[in-house]
Amino acid sequence: MKPRDIRTAAIGRALLPNVWDVAALILVIGAMVLIVYGGKQTVAPLSELERTPVSLDPANLPLYALRTTLRMLLAMVCSTVFTFVYAAIAAKSRRAELVMIPLLDILQSVPILGFLTFTVVFFMNLFPGQVLGAELASVFAIFTSQAWNMTFSMYQSMRNVPKDLEEATQSFHLSGWQRFWRLDVPFAMPGLIWNAMMSMSGGWFFVVASEAITVGTTTVTLPGIGSYVALAIQQQDLPAILYAMLAMLFVIIAYDQLLFRPIVAWADKFRFEQTASGEAPASWMLDLFRRTRALRALTLPFAALNRAISNLRIPLPKLPPAAAGKGETSRLVDTVWIALILAGTAYAAWLTYRYLSASLGMSDVLVVIRDGLITLLRVAVLIGLATLVWVPVGVWIGLRPKLAERIQPLAQFLAAFPANLAFPVFVLAIVHFKLAADIWLSPLMILGTQWYILFNVIAGASAFPSDLREAASSFHLGGWRWWFKAILPGIFPYYVTGAITASGGSWNASIVAEVASWGDTHLKATGLGAYIASATEAGDFPRVVLGIATMCILVTLFNRLVWRPLYAFGERRLRLG
Repeated sequence: MKPRDIRTAAIGRALLPNVWDVAALILVIGAMVLIVYGGKQTVAPLSELERTPVSLDPANLPLYALRTTLRMLLAMVCSTVFTFVYAAIAAKSRRAELVMIPLLDILQSVPILGFLTFTVVFFMNLFPGQVLGAELASVFAIFTSQAWNMTFSMYQSMRNVPKDLEEATQSFHLSGWQRFWRLDVPFAMPGLIWNAMMSMSGGWFFVVASEAITVGTTTVTLPGIGSYVALAIQQQDLPAILYAMLAMLFVIIAYDQLLFRPIVAWADKFRFEQTASGEAPASWMLDLFRRTRALRALTLPFAALNRAISNLRIPLPKLPPAAAGKGETSRLVDTVWIALILAGTAYAAWLTYRYLSASLGMSDVLVVIRDGLITLLRVAVLIGLATLVWVPVGVWIGLRPKLAERIQPLAQFLAAFPANLAFPVFVLAIVHFKLAADIWLSPLMILGTQWYILFNVIAGASAFPSDLREAASSFHLGGWRWWFKAILPGIFPYYVTGAITASGGSWNASIVAEVASWGDTHLKATGLGAYIASATEAGDFPRVVLGIATMCILVTLFNRLVWRPLYAFGERRLRLG
């Protein structure tokens, strides 16, 4: 047989399906059928929702789980695209960073219901009379709960790329586009994946609010686990809440096994280290697709297209060097740019002042500042306590890939557990034991956001280079010296990212945590969250605007005075190379 015939026969055998192809094909077709079936429900008229209202019958939970999961996955896709674009611009452009990072601080502190107020009408008018408009409004609300911490993670990673890798890209004469896809994205991938898992889990907290869309006096309730939980809480149906929790657990295990664990195992190759890692994460799903023949052959054109796109020599702006801005022209441009920012900020502040001064006085400002400082104290104390608890736990988990695989679904479920389901327990305990609401309602603020610290610390410990661990062992670093000389500097940038998003989420959660109720029992703590919640309930829009503006200012100042200097310290002193 001729050599060419031998090669042709070998190629033919490589394209023949095997048993793994059959199993993978069943999974792929099943996923496509579920997506198409769930997608068909979004093009129905709004009147269909009135004919089939949300029911607490557990038989409806599989369909509700499918609808909610599709919304969250679509929001995750949008969050990923937003992360790549926003974080890249903020990290690459020093002038854009002056606006974009403070804006990100503000966006993560704005209550999610504030986004719904301005976006529901837009999406409903975009697709009038169709469920699709309400679906997009719900997806956007979930997006606002997912995107910010992913963007912070990507930004942090791009600002802390090791210098030797930057020099390597310059030696290979890579364009800005090539550097982004071959260095920035791979280096950011471990932290970004763990933050994506946290975003997916954290989105469950807001699903309850996002699946009940209000337009004027009309409320559109979308079928989903969130609306099911809201109805169960309204009717105080504890068995229904249990059914919803079981459905959530099943969905979390499903997307952990089918989506996130394969991505974690695949992304292990992007770890920055110079020696082989001890234990690599595994995934049966990834192994299944790697063993296929026909399906892998079908993906070759897509792989070739991906390589062609990533190899395009598109010039993009590079990260300004430390000496940037010394030239006369550069200093002039910086001065003009900062002047424009200050002018825009002053104009917005003047408009806000004119609006608020028409109905509010200085006494109202003093009250909201007092409440804001009380909430700030709560956030600072809670972040400190969460740090003491979850940093050691996250390091312990992250340095053990096999343990991380087993704990990953549990951590996602705990992060996804809607904190409002715990409100009745706290309310009843506070009333029964006659506890101070100002103190014992505070843990509700951190209940759903402490996981940002845990997930980011796990990501940092997982990405900690094995060669540095071996060097620490060679120098016989142990005990406190190992913590302060090795692991804490290694995970510090990841921790700062988790702490920023956890503190922003705590501010957001204060609106529902400082005012808790169950049945006829209502408790209220003194703080900015309670101030905004009370003003919203009373329909006092000027005080709502004053409260949200004060929250944004306090969050931005705290981030600029505390977290940003820590970011800069990590970039100067704690980079891996």
